[in-house]
Amino acid sequence: MQTQAKCIQFLHQTQDHTMDNSTTDLIVKSLTKAIVEHRLEPGSKLAEQKLADHFGVSRTLIRQALFRMSQNRLVRMEPARGAFVASPSVEEARQVFAVRRMLEVEMAVQFTRSVTPQKIKTLRAHLLREAAAVNDSDTTTRTELLGDFHVRIAELLGNFVLAELLRELISRCALITLMYQSTQDAECSTNEHTAIVDAMEAGDEAAVIKCMSHHLDDVERSLTFTAGNW
Repeated sequence: MQTQAKCIQFLHQTQDHTMDNSTTDLIVKSLTKAIVEHRLEPGSKLAEQKLADHFGVSRTLIRQALFRMSQNRLVRMEPARGAFVASPSVEEARQVFAVRRMLEVEMAVQFTRSVTPQKIKTLRAHLLREAAAVNDSDTTTRTELLGDFHVRIAELLGNFVLAELLRELISRCALITLMYQSTQDAECSTNEHTAIVDAMEAGDEAAVIKCMSHHLDDVERSLTFTAGNW
């Protein structure tokens, strides 16, 4: 009986944890959407109690949501002051893309030299998810998937240090991407990803270098040009 009671207690705790995670996900998506749609401007204070009242949840869940968003650099947490919508920096974005060009062109070449049918199959499956997110106008998911494409190449290459580094670099541009990348630009990005994979599958290193360089230039241009009026 005691063992059964412990099992029931564990199941209730697991269920509560799952519900908390689901609620936190919804809060994150809702706040992210508000930022994307410019209903929450960069620098806006995110008061925990007001948000808790708005969503009808505890401040603990709000805190969890804000912490998760801070990990993606969408929110800035300040000691004794609270949480604020992050203020994106065009100059930082330019520096990030300069570093990404140094890393990713060589990464793409190394991937091409070690390409296998299974690796290409994995990337093409990712491209299908990208295209679906773009068609559904799911800004949050499409931004994540478009960035993850580059991380995925590093992972398939077996270089997890590079994968983590790229994840960090991409997150530094997350807010600018969410707020200023149009659906048309996102469609161009996924088309360019397809061209990169085609060149990799063909083993054409020159085309891979050209496609990856062109792609990173295009993404940077679309973000900083639009955001240049801050």
